Amino acid sequence: MSMTTNHHHLDHQQHGEENHDYSYYYSFFQEAVSDPDMALSNSSSSSSSIDSTSLHNKRKKKTTTAITQLIGSLEMLDAQEKHEQLETERASEQDRALFESNHQQKVQSMLDYYSHLQDYHSDLDSSDRIRSKRARLSSAASLSAAENPLPPQQAQPHHRRLWVKDRSKAWWEKCNHPDFPEEEFKKAFRMSRATFDMICEELGSAVAKEDTMLRQAIPVRQRVAVCVWRLATGEPLRLVSKRFGLGISTCHKLVLEVCAAIKSVLMPKFLQWPSDPQSAEAIKARFEATSGIPNVIGSMYTTHVPIIAPKVSVSYYFNRRHTERNQKTSYSITVQGVVDPRGVFTDVCIGWPGSMQDDQVLEKSALYQRAANGLLKGVWIVGGSGYPLMDWVMEFIE
Repeated sequence: MSMTTNHHHLDHQQHGEENHDYSYYYSFFQEAVSDPDMALSNSSSSSSSIDSTSLHNKRKKKTTTAITQLIGSLEMLDAQEKHEQLETERASEQDRALFESNHQQKVQSMLDYYSHLQDYHSDLDSSDRIRSKRARLSSAASLSAAENPLPPQQAQPHHRRLWVKDRSKAWWEKCNHPDFPEEEFKKAFRMSRATFDMICEELGSAVAKEDTMLRQAIPVRQRVAVCVWRLATGEPLRLVSKRFGLGISTCHKLVLEVCAAIKSVLMPKFLQWPSDPQSAEAIKARFEATSGIPNVIGSMYTTHVPIIAPKVSVSYYFNRRHTERNQKTSYSITVQGVVDPRGVFTDVCIGWPGSMQDDQVLEKSALYQRAANGLLKGVWIVGGSGYPLMDWVMEFIE
């Protein structure tokens, strides 16, 4: 055994003098594990006495080229992704600017419409006064002609009478009767008779009209009932017309008049934020007695009102949640409301598109601006899980 060891030792010394490079065989072993075909080709080339150093340099150059191409491809993909992200953000900004512009145009159009509507009603009132005056003069002339008849050749021509379609008002007269059950009245109009009477009393001076010689004015209670029924049930104007015994255009006009009166008369009087300390303390005490949470001044919720798809910016009003729930395409506008412990509204934000999330509607509301300006310090407004920005708003309140 010692002779064999010495023999191998001598062989090692003899081959060591030749100073061979065995790194190629190590590389060949690695490639054989990863790619047998490449190892086979390398073995054949080694058998052909190709220099191992040159092959190693070629493989190193090839690997460097592949890595360079891979890095270049990754940089190109990164640049393309950044470009697409910039294009998406630019398109989103353009859509948002278009939506804001359309919203401002609609608001201005609505204000112009109400202005024209008020001018139109003013012209109608003046026309009614003129017709009433002419009717009185005509009646006076008729009485004078009856007392002093003219000869046949001087007789006045016969005036045509105004024709009015006879419509049944039996349903409204039944509901308006004092003996009509309170439960049926509340079920029909979504409010008690006392609340309905209070609304009629508050809006009486704003919606009342005078009788003319040609026809009698529609009573205030019937005017308010048409609007409340339309808002409470969403029934088409064609059916509202049959129910109240009025024309379709008349019902449409009454709804607009009463809604305008509610906005100008009732909202400033009853929709008030508790700004004075006494009312705020009373509300906080009631909330704390109910929920055990101190310093709560309001409870907030956002709901949706279905509408017909608009002609402009349709996608902004598309309500994905209602569409998936009902399996029917739905469009809506949002209504954000804050109520006190009695359920009385203290703040309302209406009109933002149905595609907006609850926190986005909150950010657009006057309530958010009130909190950002530091006017709600020391109080809390509670809401559901749809307000992820609520904690950020509370930083202004605290």
